[in-house]
Amino acid sequence: MNLGILLRGRKTQITLFALILFLGVGCSPYYYQPFQQRDARLGPETPMKSELLELPPPSDPIYVAVYKFRDQTGQYKESNIGASWSTAVTQGATNILIRALEESGWFIPIERENISNLLNERKIIRSSREQYEGTTDILLPPLLFAGVLLEGGIISYETNIYTGGAGVRYFGADASARYREDRVSIYLRAVSTNNGKILKTIYTTKSILSQEVSAGFFRYVKFKRLLEAETGYTYSEPTEMAITEAVEKAVYSMIIEGVEDQLWNFKDTSDATQKVVADYNEEKKANIQIDYIGRMYDSNLRSNFFIGGLGTLQTYEGDYSSSPFTPGFRGEFGFGFTKSLFLKGGLGFQQIEVTDIFRSSDAFADVGLTYLGNPDGKISPYLGVSGGSYFDLQREGVGLSGRSWMPYVRYNAGVEFMVSNKTALVVDGFLNQLLNDSYDEVVSGSFNDMFWGVGVGLKFYIGNQSNNE
Repeated sequence: MNLGILLRGRKTQITLFALILFLGVGCSPYYYQPFQQRDARLGPETPMKSELLELPPPSDPIYVAVYKFRDQTGQYKESNIGASWSTAVTQGATNILIRALEESGWFIPIERENISNLLNERKIIRSSREQYEGTTDILLPPLLFAGVLLEGGIISYETNIYTGGAGVRYFGADASARYREDRVSIYLRAVSTNNGKILKTIYTTKSILSQEVSAGFFRYVKFKRLLEAETGYTYSEPTEMAITEAVEKAVYSMIIEGVEDQLWNFKDTSDATQKVVADYNEEKKANIQIDYIGRMYDSNLRSNFFIGGLGTLQTYEGDYSSSPFTPGFRGEFGFGFTKSLFLKGGLGFQQIEVTDIFRSSDAFADVGLTYLGNPDGKISPYLGVSGGSYFDLQREGVGLSGRSWMPYVRYNAGVEFMVSNKTALVVDGFLNQLLNDSYDEVVSGSFNDMFWGVGVGLKFYIGNQSNNE
């Protein structure tokens, strides 16, 4: 009876777990599954479109001609089943550019991509009028001409700039996530039709993100009975949308920089127009200081010297089994040899308790090296190794005859996040391995006594950025 209840309860738990996998992991993308027919709709817009439409109007629209905005990458789509002759990016970028120019309100595009079709149609009109009106004196209005010619194209499509993911599998259940970042870049230049001078060149780029999330469950619930469940989704940002946003950003930049160079002007000069120009210049200034993945070339976030403090929780691992986490404090200071490598010292105290056996308060000091993985970024992982010693302050329980110091090796790793200029929030994990096995007054087993724990605190960098490499 009890066995039957247990089996039924176990089956219920497994079924519930499988249901959670379906509803929890797969719930969000399932809202968008095409279970029903979808009607035609207007094409989706990019976030950049609203900024382009909100630009102040021009004093006079500019007539522009676009002959061809080409794909200059020469790249084809990746394929796992053989050669693919489909291009990696759209071949209709000219249409995207013309639409952005038209809807900005600043430019009047003139048909030039298929100018031969336009000229042929005008010939047909003239021939028809001559035939039915009986006269050769037929005059059509002249074609508009452009003062500015826009050239350029898609110059780069880079794949797998960032790739990564994480996953876990345990006892027949698994969950995983993967991501990838590609990037498309364009150049747009304005050329004067009067003398051929290149008036302005704009360079923009846009990331293309892809993500895959999946979860599954595989378990024998009964003899010859297998339960298997899986769910997940894949998201890929459309390349066409990325190119559209990059083109709209290029048109926006062309307008602002043309105003600054007095190639064209706003209809009215006001605080609003000055703010638009000031915001763009601020963005351009910041862009010069970062690299292709968003890291600062000279961040000035960290310097050659730092001080900091962390509150810690640590526990004892030794010859006794029961030890709760107890509080402590650690102060740190460091000197930088390079941007990444620091000589670091630490001192502080900790409390250790083994239930019903002993309670100890210890001071400690150590010195070693720390390596920052991303010294120019706001978020940087780090690794460290140090050597030092514990010093007894107070003991209750086990006696400590003749012992005053206990050497150890410290291994630590963590992440620091710059919450402001020169101030970092630090999350640290550490393991302190003693060099002897006498901390708990019991010498037993193959491993020496050790402590491990976590710490959270602040680090303050003092002075200017290190120039050492």
